[in-house]
Amino acid sequence: MVPMMWSMGEAMTQVASSMGALMVAYAMFQNYFPYEWRGPIQLYAQKIVDYFYPYIHVIFHEYQGDGFERSKAFSAIERYLNANSTNQAKRLKANVTRDSDSIILAMADHEEVTDEYKGVKFLWASSLKVSSRQSISLFGRDEEKMYFRLKFHRRHRELVAKEYLKHVLDEGKAIAVKERQRKLYTNSKSEGWEGRYSRRSLWSHVAFNHPATFDTIAMDPDKKEEIIKDLVTFSTSKDYYAKIGKAWKRGYLLYGPPGTGKSTMIAAMANFLKYDIYDLELTAVKDNTELRKLLIDTTKGKEEGSQGRGGHQGKEDEEKDVMEKLKKMEENNKSSRVTLSGLLNFIDGLWSACAGERIIVFTTNYVEKLDPALIRRGRMDKHIELAYCGFKAFTILAKNYLDLDMDHSNDLFAKIRQLLEDTKMTPADVAENLMPKSSDDDAETCLGRLIEALEEAKEEARVKAEEETEKLKAKKSAIEDAEKEEDLENGVKENGQSN
Repeated sequence: MVPMMWSMGEAMTQVASSMGALMVAYAMFQNYFPYEWRGPIQLYAQKIVDYFYPYIHVIFHEYQGDGFERSKAFSAIERYLNANSTNQAKRLKANVTRDSDSIILAMADHEEVTDEYKGVKFLWASSLKVSSRQSISLFGRDEEKMYFRLKFHRRHRELVAKEYLKHVLDEGKAIAVKERQRKLYTNSKSEGWEGRYSRRSLWSHVAFNHPATFDTIAMDPDKKEEIIKDLVTFSTSKDYYAKIGKAWKRGYLLYGPPGTGKSTMIAAMANFLKYDIYDLELTAVKDNTELRKLLIDTTKGKEEGSQGRGGHQGKEDEEKDVMEKLKKMEENNKSSRVTLSGLLNFIDGLWSACAGERIIVFTTNYVEKLDPALIRRGRMDKHIELAYCGFKAFTILAKNYLDLDMDHSNDLFAKIRQLLEDTKMTPADVAENLMPKSSDDDAETCLGRLIEALEEAKEEARVKAEEETEKLKAKKSAIEDAEKEEDLENGVKENGQSN
């Protein structure tokens, strides 16, 4: 035991002696070597160390370039590490980001965590560089500069360059889209635009908190599933669209009577894809040039945290009753020079490819009034009719409003099925009748109220049909009488001429 203790002591003495010798050598190097020699010597010494050192370091700075815009790569990495690795860190910091309602836990400065990808471990470190110079900064970036450092073995260089970094950035962006607060935008009047440094004034926004989902939409389940599959296919087909040479966008035409759920469908689509919504008010646009500016100023469908996919953030452009608005602008606003050609170029011309991933939705109550050039395939790729409420749509509303399903159906359901086959009623009207109006209203009361409303609508439709029939008969009789009078007059004229 004693010899081992002596050997440990000797080892410590040798280590201390070696460190002292190195310090003396470094001091001699600093004091006696010419300044011109130091750079090359340090360079070659670093090369020798790098030759034997097996690890590679990659630095990701928070701010790059002019330092006014936060690095998107840094933001994505931060989100990724927060979600996947901070359960290892012993020191955390809490933040609430501008585009999110939730509290985000992140690694504290000078903390390290490990991440694993395809069986390979990577070391991430969060660091903070404090500037030694004294300065005044409005943003605090001159004094403190954050960065992430990635450390990995050099034999994994190809894996990192080709797969791992892309995996981290894609996952980070997806997490940002999921966590961020999505927005509902509307365009401002062009008079309110204030030059090149106020681009965001082209659109104003509020938080988008619409609760609609495909689970709550009252429509045929098969048709609903078809729409969902179409949206999923689009959102995951970036490479496919690039392969076939098309801009990554898709157009939807929603048409049907008022109250059939067109606006609710847009909200459900946005919630499903985590997109922002841009509600384009055409009557506020002065000309085609401003229409293009509005398009360019929108973010990509999935905001890049950025907007996010929201990005950044996602996005959806809703344009309601387009032809009616164009006519209204021509009649009421002579200064507006938005043309159908400009609108078509906005939808699928060269400028439409500038903003990236997006879904364009047109809604109208009167599809027959729209110009065929506007709604042809390639511009409005998918046409969706939102019709009057059928029995399948009713069962969804009954489940949503009254917590009733087919297992609890009774004679009232059978009667409602028959009435819906004979009567046209919108999902909005059906939902209003199913909604309890007081705490005393139970499911049977609400179903009875709906039956009563359907019977009244059926009677009104019958009376209206009879009135229309009478009008047609009267019109037909008037035409026949007019023809008889004309024939009689012609006969009199012929007799007069023959005499």
